[in-house]
Amino acid sequence: MAVRPPPRIFAPTRRRSARLRALTRQAAPDAARFVEEAVVEDMIERLQFTRLAPPRSLVIGELGRALSDYLSITGDVVRVDPFSFDEERPLDSGPFDFIANLGTLATVNDLPGALLHLRAGLAPDGLLMVSLVGAGSLAHLRGAMIAAEPNRAAPRMHPAIDTRSATALLERAGFRRFVVDSWPISVGYRGLDRLVEDLRDQALGNQLAQPGPALSRAALERARAAFLKTADEEGRVVERFEILTLTGWA
Repeated sequence: MAVRPPPRIFAPTRRRSARLRALTRQAAPDAARFVEEAVVEDMIERLQFTRLAPPRSLVIGELGRALSDYLSITGDVVRVDPFSFDEERPLDSGPFDFIANLGTLATVNDLPGALLHLRAGLAPDGLLMVSLVGAGSLAHLRGAMIAAEPNRAAPRMHPAIDTRSATALLERAGFRRFVVDSWPISVGYRGLDRLVEDLRDQALGNQLAQPGPALSRAALERARAAFLKTADEEGRVVERFEILTLTGWA
């Protein structure tokens, strides 16, 4: 019986381009870094709580160096990014005592397969920790995109995984013990354009294989107006990034 390939939701070339563009944009002192900064702080706190000091670690998708620098205090660290690494293929090195993935699994086509490969790259009792922007995120942006073209359902935003699905995926990948939890990052915006810039800074922009056409000028103005309609009394639209953290032991 032939094995059906996973649906092609995301374009690998667009994923690589988004990461490369984000790395370039991160050179600017005012580039947005709040998602990765919060995720790294959270991962370090979890490692400290479990008193884990892994001798050999793999860090995937880190735009900065904070997590890698922390891990290098106690062991060796291999650091890779998706423009030179394919999460949907087996790892070519390992085993690792700890593997961290910062955000990139949100845009792979074969997420079950990627988790299997990561588990296979762990040493016995090794730990995988994955953080990604999950379901429930960017509700105001989603509403603005719908308002921009109310009579045309163009694909503009990524489907996102929720806690229940993530739990099932870790079980399917064969992790011995696993935990999935969710926590928010809330950020205030005074306009749609700044939000879009922040998403590009952090490689969170559109990476769909078949994205919708560019918004017309009129549609863009409708989107901006719809976004600001949700502002609070101080003129800020508070967007919520729902961060999923997947933790699994081999």
